[in-house]
Amino acid sequence: MLRKLLAGLALAAIAAAPLGHAAEEINFGIISTESSQNLRQDWGVFLKDMEKSVGVKVNAFFAPDYAGVIEGMRFNKVHVAWFGNKSGMEAVDRASGEVFCQQVAEDGSPGYWSFLIVHKDSPLNSIDDVKKNAKRLALGFGDSNSTSGFLVPSYYAMALHDMDPKSSFRVMRQANHEANLVAVANKQVDVATNNNESYEKFARRSPEKAKEIKVIWKSPLIPSDPMIWRKDLDPQLKAKVKQFFLAYGGDAREKAALKKIGIAGFKDSSDNQLLPIRQLELFKQKLALEKNERMPASEKKAKLDDIQRKLNELNTQMAALKG
Repeated sequence: MLRKLLAGLALAAIAAAPLGHAAEEINFGIISTESSQNLRQDWGVFLKDMEKSVGVKVNAFFAPDYAGVIEGMRFNKVHVAWFGNKSGMEAVDRASGEVFCQQVAEDGSPGYWSFLIVHKDSPLNSIDDVKKNAKRLALGFGDSNSTSGFLVPSYYAMALHDMDPKSSFRVMRQANHEANLVAVANKQVDVATNNNESYEKFARRSPEKAKEIKVIWKSPLIPSDPMIWRKDLDPQLKAKVKQFFLAYGGDAREKAALKKIGIAGFKDSSDNQLLPIRQLELFKQKLALEKNERMPASEKKAKLDDIQRKLNELNTQMAALKG
């Protein structure tokens, strides 16, 4: 009887608990685009200002790869985080994440671009040059959850030109953006993925190294990175966090802090900003399936039909957003 009574009291306590997770501290996840030391310096002032504004302690959370921050959010070790669109999609789908803001580029553009980079002395000057010489080249690729280092170049630079980063090259090595920039500058790899924002930050930090790098390919525009919180974060805390993000950058000191990060500020956003990335992921899957000659025709058709159904749904959603 006592055990049943205690169990009933426990269930009642759970039912009476607030739906939102009222964090006494916020762990702020930062994806590993470069060394944690550099990222800590870049985000330091911003996170201190956030702590003062929202009224709870804010801790920087780092992991050796993007998946570590996604898993941190999944297990409630990360409450708010900066993600790329690909890793943000994973956080929304697998880690109770929700987009609430989007970064604004330094020049005010609505996004950024993926690059293929080589050493300035390299004879490679185009995607065609890369394709012709792939079997002799060492490729530096991005983290598997990176939008500009992996997803976008996998489709636009590789798949559309009949190349596979894993099999078309002499060797493929995965690393963060900073490591790939250094590897190209030091001629440790022949060609690597990157993006304009990481390159610009690198050029400010290491101008002589940056001069050793040549861009030979630029992707279509990628939506600016999302800021994501856990859905179960306390609603009052969410309101304070969002207000802080949207207002930040109002004076010279705050503008300087944002410049260290490599952005101009933030604007309101939602999970809808991930729709083009979902579309791109499906296009990539579709292209790979179409080229798969080993799969039985009936199975291939069923999978292609399912992908097309999902693409149609995405197209409908995107059309509705445009009005």
